[in-house]
Amino acid sequence: MTEVNPKVSPEELSNERPSKISKTLQEEGDFCEEEEEEKEAVDKSMKPGLQRYLVAVEYIGTRFCGSQQQLNHRTVVGVLQEAFHKFIGQPVTICLSSRTDAGVHALSNVCHVDVERVSKRKPGEVLPPHEPAVVRKAVNHFLQKEGDIMLTDVRSVPGDFHARFKAQERMYFYRLLNGPELLSIFEKDRAWHVSEELDLVAMQEACKVLVGHHDFSSFRASGCQSKSPFRTLEELSVLEMVSTPHFPSITEREQNGSNEEGQDSFCSKCKTGLPTGSISNDIMAGDSKNGADLGFGIRRRHRCYVITARSRSFLYHQLKEY
Repeated sequence: MTEVNPKVSPEELSNERPSKISKTLQEEGDFCEEEEEEKEAVDKSMKPGLQRYLVAVEYIGTRFCGSQQQLNHRTVVGVLQEAFHKFIGQPVTICLSSRTDAGVHALSNVCHVDVERVSKRKPGEVLPPHEPAVVRKAVNHFLQKEGDIMLTDVRSVPGDFHARFKAQERMYFYRLLNGPELLSIFEKDRAWHVSEELDLVAMQEACKVLVGHHDFSSFRASGCQSKSPFRTLEELSVLEMVSTPHFPSITEREQNGSNEEGQDSFCSKCKTGLPTGSISNDIMAGDSKNGADLGFGIRRRHRCYVITARSRSFLYHQLKEY
């Protein structure tokens, strides 16, 4: 699983709105970035009365045939455009910061959309733009029936702001669940199951080789149209994290429920990872060896590794080839 985070520069946002947007786009997938000179081709002309909105959207990609609009297929752009159409009564064009493939999930994919608010009582009369909060609430209302996609944030931005070309970085996450046990149905389509034991230290050392500015020709797909195979990989890391969903066992509840300090400590570990010697780590390591009987109906846990890849742009299928 992955996520892409286009970090947006504060000066690109409208002065009437909060001046900072953190890393936002989080999805899994691959795309081919145009070269720097193509960024100058952004159309800065805006029809009077139009308001451009920067939108963050999250979705479960299992039932989507990718993000880009396709004829007779359910896509992220298609669903979003339909919801906006129902809201404002006229068609819109969604421009995504990054594209995702079929089955890829997004924690926060970013797009921009131009909306003209026209009076329903007096056709042709252009009204002041909707507040971002109104846009978010209204569009999410029309997305409710979908059940796997929603807007998480909406901001007003200048007409020359472009969600794709203004993105400063993108970040992807991949979850690996390691262990011989069958993958839980709660993790279906959420992680890659590897039954063979993985060497965390070896994986971390291997990641270091790819970090930096390199020629990634051998990593991109044959259909990649980028003029240059060089990319700067800012981060490629592997960390062991708490496997989710996680529900405390009787032992954990007894050991951590005796005092507030214990509870706070355990919650902290759940948020930050899986430190050596933590309660979760001890149970997982112990119950996975020698076929220990945990009790009827209790599953052995998998070790969870999260791979993070961060860069301003990636080649087409570059991440898949890692």
